[in-house]
Amino acid sequence: MGAVLDEVLGYTPPDGGWGWVVVFGAFISIGFSYAFPKALTVYFKEIRKHFGVSYSQIAWVSSIMLAVMYAGGPISSILVNRYGCRPVVITGGIMCGVSMVAASFSTSITHLYICVGIVGGLGLSFNLQPSLTIIGRYFQSRRPIANGLAMAGSPVFLCTLAPLNQFLFDRFGWRGGFFILGGMLLNCCVAGSLMRPLSIAIKPQSNEAEMLKSSSGNAVISQSSDQESKNHRRGCIHSISCCTNLSLFRHRGFIIYLIGNMVMFFGFFSPMIFLAPYAKYRGVDEYSAASLLSALALVDMFARPGTGMLANTRWIRPRVQYLFSFAITYNGVCHLLCPLASGYWGLVAYAVCYGLVYGMVCALLFECLMDLVGPCRFSNAVGLVTILECCPVLLGPPIAGALVDMFGDYSYMFYLCGAVMLTAGLFLFIMNFFNYRRMDRRAKRAQEKSLELRETTGQCRVRQGDLVVEEEDLIQSHAENSGTIQDKAEKEDNAV
Repeated sequence: MGAVLDEVLGYTPPDGGWGWVVVFGAFISIGFSYAFPKALTVYFKEIRKHFGVSYSQIAWVSSIMLAVMYAGGPISSILVNRYGCRPVVITGGIMCGVSMVAASFSTSITHLYICVGIVGGLGLSFNLQPSLTIIGRYFQSRRPIANGLAMAGSPVFLCTLAPLNQFLFDRFGWRGGFFILGGMLLNCCVAGSLMRPLSIAIKPQSNEAEMLKSSSGNAVISQSSDQESKNHRRGCIHSISCCTNLSLFRHRGFIIYLIGNMVMFFGFFSPMIFLAPYAKYRGVDEYSAASLLSALALVDMFARPGTGMLANTRWIRPRVQYLFSFAITYNGVCHLLCPLASGYWGLVAYAVCYGLVYGMVCALLFECLMDLVGPCRFSNAVGLVTILECCPVLLGPPIAGALVDMFGDYSYMFYLCGAVMLTAGLFLFIMNFFNYRRMDRRAKRAQEKSLELRETTGQCRVRQGDLVVEEEDLIQSHAENSGTIQDKAEKEDNAV
């Protein structure tokens, strides 16, 4: 595996060293990207009263932020391919900080849509995608563990930001809280500065090796000039064409992953958004309802690195797509059983189970994509995936809310989300089963062809050896015959 990866990438990932510092930077960046839109809901009640808008209007702030974060994936991929991960993450941190500071001076809900939703969402996109990409460049054998640790930033920051936002709101109001959060988001710039580009030693080709034999100095100059010309040719147009390259849509595994994820995201975020309101609807007090999210985030915090270690085992790693399908299916079953939970402790049990499978899905979400397309094409693949997933991410919660308004009961919302997740999980399991069988057949045929080639090569060598032996026998017999004739001639001369 290492030799194949070395041929594909041109280098061997270090699987450690500074890579763990990169994982810590990705932990911070991913934590802000996923937890921040959910933690902002603490301020929504006061903002709704301040601007005199409805709940649906204020809910669009988080929806737009999440949708733009996913839709900005291709733009982030272009910038990563062009400039690298570090400057893109630093730019995203600056955009997030400026957007929240500007939002603290907003005079209408439209200003919040623009500042927090669009500018802040695009900044979070610049934080998320490069953090996932650079992990694939630093890790290979330990990549599931690294991804699990980095993705654990989301529940950790959610547990931290939720009470912190409540404290800021009580002490400084929503405007002061937004201003302070803008300064905190500048820590993403610090996280980006930790993402040092991986120094890669380029292996010389055969013609370069000949030049090294003749003149090492000229070879170095030629190699550097070739590299400069390649970098010069890689302009923005080339980056755009790489990002929008439709060759990924000819990848069977990528298509299966994309369809399953698009179905899944219609019911992925809604149960978490409506969990606390559903608990209040069932007669649970406000603080107990909020503790359900804390319990969910606490379990999620340990589920993500644990799933990464499980996926890195030699039994799971070759078939990691099955574990991802199981997590989604189990997620759907939990949502279908949620309306049957009675009382507060029944909801606690649901929150614990939901946190476990939610963490499993999040830990494997991008690891499975990288397992399918490889680290070389991951940046382009995640850009295409996120822009196509922004539609279900944007429409899923409003559809779930419409069901609640239509029937006046949250149970139908949980039933729908559970059915959607169950359908996505079964689809991925069945299609990955056939895809793995197809891959196994191709690998078997390749192995048979390799064995045939080896046998043919061995037979040719045997035949060549037989010919050499026959030629040596002929030469030896010819020498013996010539020696015999010469002896006879000498005897005849002596007789005469």
